[in-house]
Amino acid sequence: MPQIEMRNVSKTYGAVKVIHGVSMAIEKGEFTVFVGPSGCGKSTLLRMIAGLEEITGGDLLIGDARMNDREPSERGVAMVFQSYALYPHMTVAENMSFSLRMAKAPKAEIEEKINRAAGILQLTTLLDRKPAALSGGQRQRVAIGRAIVRNPDVFLFDEPLSNLDAELRVQTRVEIAKLHQTLGNTIVYVTHDQTEAMTLADRIVVLRAGLVEQIGTPVDLYEDPDNEFVAGFIGSPRMNFFEGKVGANAISFGGIELPLPDLKALPPAGSHIRIGIRPEHLDEAQGIELPATADVIEQLGSTAYVHARLATEETVVAEKRRTQMKPGETLRLTFDPANARYFSADGQRIR
Repeated sequence: MPQIEMRNVSKTYGAVKVIHGVSMAIEKGEFTVFVGPSGCGKSTLLRMIAGLEEITGGDLLIGDARMNDREPSERGVAMVFQSYALYPHMTVAENMSFSLRMAKAPKAEIEEKINRAAGILQLTTLLDRKPAALSGGQRQRVAIGRAIVRNPDVFLFDEPLSNLDAELRVQTRVEIAKLHQTLGNTIVYVTHDQTEAMTLADRIVVLRAGLVEQIGTPVDLYEDPDNEFVAGFIGSPRMNFFEGKVGANAISFGGIELPLPDLKALPPAGSHIRIGIRPEHLDEAQGIELPATADVIEQLGSTAYVHARLATEETVVAEKRRTQMKPGETLRLTFDPANARYFSADGQRIR
């Protein structure tokens, strides 16, 4: 039985529908990430699980119980917010124990749970400090600790790293991954950052405009995207897309001819399609050469990203293992056609 199940869940604000019949199942102990651009509905879905947003249509189940009309406190979930939401006049220990004190839990139980959470999150030496004396990463750990002491069945994270600088984001992301390994609770995590999604998730739910575009493991979404949106959203740098035209024996794009792939759904000659190639696949030892002119080279030590122009003036990004290339130089980008992906004019993957 899934830990969380959504059955045709929808949400409207007046006449505006923002979630369009979402259905999914999240297994017990799974780390599921909702990802998508701003305004896609991922935080709204999370808040419906938490009970902070009413469900307009469909059913939400946690365990085997329908939760549509249950209060947040009755759902067995704990939420960690983007803004930390700590009480500035309380110490770390007081912030973490607030919900337990409101529930009039025994003092010994409160102390035990605080010490356990503080040990997991490396906050033991900070329990007497107030939020103003903490770094952003430490404040976020306190917010997580406040959720841990409630011993929830499900943790809900709403973009918890967006207020941290780049170094702290990486550090805290690792801490959240370790937390999941230690506790084993079900986690539902919202982010617009596909790198967070790829590194943390057991499964990713890709959302766009209130609809689920695809659900799968990070590797599945990266290697086998259902459509052009998923292919472009998952991966950094994003996949390169080129305009192609189907001929009698080849597909022309980027100033070259690509032999017709063996695809059952390939459109007839004269049709336009889109070809997708990831930056790292443009540095193959053998394959088809795609001539280009370098514009900008981003050196990253062991690798470099080369931003270039094709003969058709389309832009392309290639990942090179090492390069001494200069802007304006001609380069030949070599790729294996087996690594290309093909999409119809409406953005759907051609199988």
